[in-house]
Amino acid sequence: MSSLLQLENICKSYPGVHALKSINLSVERGEIHALLGENGAGKSTLMKILAGVEHQDRGTILIDGLERHFATYNEAIAAGIGIVFQEFSLIPYLNAVENIFLGHEKVNAFGLLRKREMRNKTIELFDRLGVTINLDCAVRHLSVAEQQFVEIAKALALEARLLILDEPTATLTPSEAELLFEIMRELKRQGVAVIFISHHLEEIFQVCDRISVLRDGANVGAMNVADSDIDRLVEMMVGRRLEASFPPKPTAAPGPVLLEVRDIQLTRNGPRNSFSLHKGEILGFAGLVGSGRTELALGVMGAIPTVSKQVFLRGEAVHLGDPAQALAHGIGLLPESRKAEGLIVDFSIRENISLNNLGKYEGATGLINRSKEADTSAELMKQLSIKAPSSESRVLNLSGGNQQKVVIARWINHHCDVLIFDEPTRGIDVGAKAEIYALMRKLTEQGFAIIMISSELPEVIGMCDRVAVFHKGAIVKVLQDSAVNPQEVMRHATGSQHSEHIH
Repeated sequence: MSSLLQLENICKSYPGVHALKSINLSVERGEIHALLGENGAGKSTLMKILAGVEHQDRGTILIDGLERHFATYNEAIAAGIGIVFQEFSLIPYLNAVENIFLGHEKVNAFGLLRKREMRNKTIELFDRLGVTINLDCAVRHLSVAEQQFVEIAKALALEARLLILDEPTATLTPSEAELLFEIMRELKRQGVAVIFISHHLEEIFQVCDRISVLRDGANVGAMNVADSDIDRLVEMMVGRRLEASFPPKPTAAPGPVLLEVRDIQLTRNGPRNSFSLHKGEILGFAGLVGSGRTELALGVMGAIPTVSKQVFLRGEAVHLGDPAQALAHGIGLLPESRKAEGLIVDFSIRENISLNNLGKYEGATGLINRSKEADTSAELMKQLSIKAPSSESRVLNLSGGNQQKVVIARWINHHCDVLIFDEPTRGIDVGAKAEIYALMRKLTEQGFAIIMISSELPEVIGMCDRVAVFHKGAIVKVLQDSAVNPQEVMRHATGSQHSEHIH
């Protein structure tokens, strides 16, 4: 391998913020290089400078040993740099061919599109990636993974030699992520270098060669993947080890049963499940992807139909036919996809917090009392440590951790005392994860009861007082005390005696 990219002493400041402090980064040809750091560590700023979207105050960019200055994104593209942002830049109503050649269409001497040539070139690109994409349908009908492959092909069509992938697996299933990794390995074999940004540290060890870590806008270290492990990376990123992210579990006995679900059956031939949730406890729902964890929680709330179920709140039977009834009884859900299902990102923090409880702010005239709304929102922002200039800040501009806190604030405002957290730390950096963990434990100390659905085994072990383990739609075991350990969870989750990891 030989050096393709070198960044030397890159500095960038904004008013009141020293974003990058003499950053150095080297990427070799045919290398998959992980760039790690918490939100705010400087990763995105550094990549925007490399892509010509932002400009450094000081420092040098070297491509193939030659100094380059990128005044625009197009100049970076011309130098062989392609970037696939976390938020895709595809036109949803155009097909893959039209998106890939958008802005640099192939035309004949009369200015007419050479459609066959562009289609054949697109087929070549996807053959190079080893994937098959429907070229005739609009990209909005493609899966998220397929849209990502279109983005990668779009960069390769512009002859990218260095591909930047920003959180590419955040919305992919494990099988889709593995296909992406195979594409990355194939590009590596073809000599393309990849900078891979991910909060899923286990992925780094699956696909990357080297790692660079940033913290607070500065280099912390660079190393070969073979010389590192997850604990070391976490410590480099946040200054503490993984175990320190989890608050201590309570030593006192749990409170009385707050929620009891008996004989819930989602399908006519499916298993019947029962479980209970105590006041002040975190009950984990653990299992492999597809084991039915989320479906059971949605069935309890009435969000999906059930064949049968009995639900008791505080010892009294209740009917939960739909989520509105669940909400009325004090059960709130933080969905797995907070942007798509949990928030209206173009609304302010204030509007999102009060969204399900507008009657609380209705004045004598029937109009919403904005001042009362703002006061409540400001109080909740302080209580939950939501970092934003004010309650009028748009949710779209918040970090993932702060967005998650806004959803929590809404349910606290609605006086929900049973909270279902579905993958609460997905897409959140390790520092923000620690904040969410601390907040969850603080809520249980105040008497809230939490069901935590998670695919991350360390957080299931570190956070949950008891763990209901799912296998093929059934709760096969409820673990507690010393039995809440990786071996026991996986033994029951897989239905086997020997397993090492949860997907």
